[in-house]
Amino acid sequence: MSDRDGLIWLDGEMVPWRDAKVHVLTHTLHYGMGVFEGVRAYHAEKGTAIFRLEEHTKRLYESAHILGMEIPFDSDTLNQAQLASVRENSLESAYIRPMVFYGSEGMGLRADNLRTHVMIAAWSWGSYLGEEGMTKGIRIRTSSFTRHHVNITMCRAKANGNYMNSMLALKEALDTGYDEALLLDSNGFVWRAAVKISLSFEMVKFTHPILHLLSTESRAVPSCNLQMSWARQ
Repeated sequence: MSDRDGLIWLDGEMVPWRDAKVHVLTHTLHYGMGVFEGVRAYHAEKGTAIFRLEEHTKRLYESAHILGMEIPFDSDTLNQAQLASVRENSLESAYIRPMVFYGSEGMGLRADNLRTHVMIAAWSWGSYLGEEGMTKGIRIRTSSFTRHHVNITMCRAKANGNYMNSMLALKEALDTGYDEALLLDSNGFVWRAAVKISLSFEMVKFTHPILHLLSTESRAVPSCNLQMSWARQ
């Protein structure tokens, strides 16, 4: 991922992909205290469009608020930076990764002496499940790992460190011949997998409540109301 051509938006400016670096003592690298988003841009008739850009950015700010992180840029700046990241890298379809993280000014659990940084990268990335998974389906294992309660690690925030739980569950699934892991919450109810889970009965769609999970931007959007922001036309 690091050795490629392109540009990454870092703290207000576009920098060459290979030069977008941080110090090995970056606080978020050691403690996982950071927030991010996963945003998609799609090739459409009028050009390249980002799916629900403003809503994803709003959720980024909400995640930062939950963790007490103050983002040093306004939402319009980050929206424009995401559009520019797609445009400047000449992408027709893309995955966009905005991330807010702490710098290397100090070590230890306190964060009040740390600078907050923002980066936005965009690159071509196909379906998470792959083309075969999309057409033929996948095998899912109910994980032996339990999703932690919302008051343990603030899992309503899309926080970097929260994903260790999901990574362990996925590794267990892959090691035992499955494609994906299904996690239950501490009460034994379906929590989530890496993809959104919903059940449809007679044209009524049901999803799990959002008390213990990250609210997703796709669960609230019917297929006839695709809210897009144009990056390239």
